[in-house]
Amino acid sequence: MRKVVIALSVLMALTSCVSKKKYADLEAKNKETQDLLNSCTVKLNTCLEEKAGLAATAQSYKEHNQDLISTSKDLTVLTTKGAENLEKSLESLKEKDLKISRLQDALTKKDSVTLALVTSLKSSVGISDPDIEINVEKGVVFISIADKLLFKSGSYDVTDKAKTVLAKVAKVVNDKPDFECMVEGHTDNVPYRSNGVLLDNWDLSVKRSTSIVRVLTNDLGVNPAKLIAAGRSSYIPLVENDTPENKARNRRTRIVVMPKIDQFYDMIEKEMKKQQQ
Repeated sequence: MRKVVIALSVLMALTSCVSKKKYADLEAKNKETQDLLNSCTVKLNTCLEEKAGLAATAQSYKEHNQDLISTSKDLTVLTTKGAENLEKSLESLKEKDLKISRLQDALTKKDSVTLALVTSLKSSVGISDPDIEINVEKGVVFISIADKLLFKSGSYDVTDKAKTVLAKVAKVVNDKPDFECMVEGHTDNVPYRSNGVLLDNWDLSVKRSTSIVRVLTNDLGVNPAKLIAAGRSSYIPLVENDTPENKARNRRTRIVVMPKIDQFYDMIEKEMKKQQQ
């Protein structure tokens, strides 16, 4: 712009002293210069606009790059946490596998222990009779004796044959000073006809239990403090009372032997040692 002003000033100063030809040449040169100036101004403005656009693009790339860096850091943190969580999960799975393995071992040992204990008791009782069942549940020993071995039908008087069986039970109880023993009477669902002394199956089941307790204490020397008499009437049957055979199964006396845990395992250990010999 400054050049243009100088050129115009020079042109005006020379107008009066130059020839028309020179004036025309100068005027043409001035027009050419003006056109060049206009062209450069347009290019300059275009360049400024492009520069502004490139600056905005650069800023956008810079911000995007910063976002990528932040995301990368977040992903690194997440990956680290994920690895830590995965490691913890694997450790937890290892612990669970170990617990499952131990439980399986315990169940296997429990089966062996149960078998050893039942064998020990059967050996002590010395009876192999389908009407006498011995099993173990949760550390408690159950000896179930069919009533036909103990009583006559509808009676609570213990038979002489029953005393032979009960003598074996008494031996088991007497050999284990810290054992307690509960005698449970069970009946079928046939209503008991009252005889003026006993009213119903409740009375009959309890009376049979106390009769056995008296034999164990009076005749077989079991400490009364170790015995419990109980009657369950007909309310815990083994099978449905729908046939004479099933009713006979439900008429039973169950002797529950409850040892202290140390003696329980001591007896098991001894029996398992016998089996290994």
